[in-house]
Amino acid sequence: MKAMYYEAFEQAPEIRTLPDPTPTEDGVVIAVGASGLCRSDWHGWMGHDPDIRLPHVPGHELAGKVVATGRGVMRFKVGDRVTVPFVSGCGHCSECHSGNQQICPNQFQPGFTHWGSFAEYVAIDYADTNLVHLPDTIDDATAASLGCRFATSFRAVADHARTGPGEWIAVHGCGGVGLSAIMIATALGANAIGIDISEEKLAFARGCGAVATVNASSVADVAEAVREITKGGAHVSIDALGHPTTCFNSIKNLRRRGRHVQVGLMLAEHATPQIPMAQVISNELEIYGSHGIQAWRYDAMLSMLAAGKIAPQKLIGRRISLEEAVPALMVLDKAEGTGISVITQFS
Repeated sequence: MKAMYYEAFEQAPEIRTLPDPTPTEDGVVIAVGASGLCRSDWHGWMGHDPDIRLPHVPGHELAGKVVATGRGVMRFKVGDRVTVPFVSGCGHCSECHSGNQQICPNQFQPGFTHWGSFAEYVAIDYADTNLVHLPDTIDDATAASLGCRFATSFRAVADHARTGPGEWIAVHGCGGVGLSAIMIATALGANAIGIDISEEKLAFARGCGAVATVNASSVADVAEAVREITKGGAHVSIDALGHPTTCFNSIKNLRRRGRHVQVGLMLAEHATPQIPMAQVISNELEIYGSHGIQAWRYDAMLSMLAAGKIAPQKLIGRRISLEEAVPALMVLDKAEGTGISVITQFS
C-alpha cells in the first residue's frame, strides 16, 4: 500500500510503499476513502505524543470500506462502509462496560498507538465495539471529518457542557474544533460567540452560526469582551485551540456556575497552564476535559446531520492527495485559511 511514513520526529515524511495490513482476530482492515488532517497529527509528528513508536504512519480521522475481517468480528462484514472514533475502547474493561470507551486504559488509537489512515489501508482493532455503520447519504469526506474535531466537539458541547437553548457559549479558537462547536451549539439553540485573531476565521464562524465574534488581537481583555456581550459571562466556554492563554480566558469569561470544557490538546510546554482557581472556587465553576466520543453516540450526530440541523461538510476546505498531505501536515500548527483539509486521493 501507499502510505505517509516517517522515521524521525520533525523530519519531512515520505510517501512509501509498505506491506498491506492484516486484521487481528477482533479487527478489520479498511480501504481508506478519506482521512482528515488534524492538529493532533502535527503534535504526533513533532514528538509530543508518547504513544507513538517510530517508524510511524499518521492519520486518525477516517472513513472507508471494510475489505477484510478477523474471525471474531460479528457485526461487520466485507463491503460495509464505516467510520471509527479516534479513540477505540477494548470492550472488556470497566470503563468500556460503563459506556466510556473514550477513556479505555487499553485503547486503540489509529495514527497514535498504531499505524493510521494516511494510507490506502488501515487496520482497526476491537471492531465490534468501535466501528460505526455509515448511511449511503454521507460521503467518505464528510464522515472522516466527524472522526475527531466534530465528534469531540459534539460530546464537549452536548454531553459535558450540557449546553441548552438560550445559553451563551464562548468558543476560543475558530479552527476545525471551534467551528464545529459553534455549529453544534447553534443547532442546540444556544448563542455562540466565536473568538480568534483572524478576521477571516471570525467571518467563517458567523457563517456557521455565531451570533457575535471577538478578535482577541484587537481587544484589551477577551474575558471582559465576552462578559459585556453576554451581560455577565458565558454559561459555557470551550478552549478549542489548546493554549495557556485561551484556556485561561475560557475559564475567566464564565458567569457564576459556568462550565469550561478543554478540548484543544495541551502538550509539551503548554501542558501545565495557569488557571484562575480563586474564581473556580468562589463561583463554583465546572471544569471538564473532553477526549473523543464513544461509537454509540454517533447515532445522535448522524440523526442531526440527516435532519439538516448540522452540516459538517461545510467545514471541509480542501480535498487533497496523499502527496499533498505531506507539506500540509508540517504546517498544521500555523492554521492558516479556513476549513479543514481531507485526503481523498490515495493511489
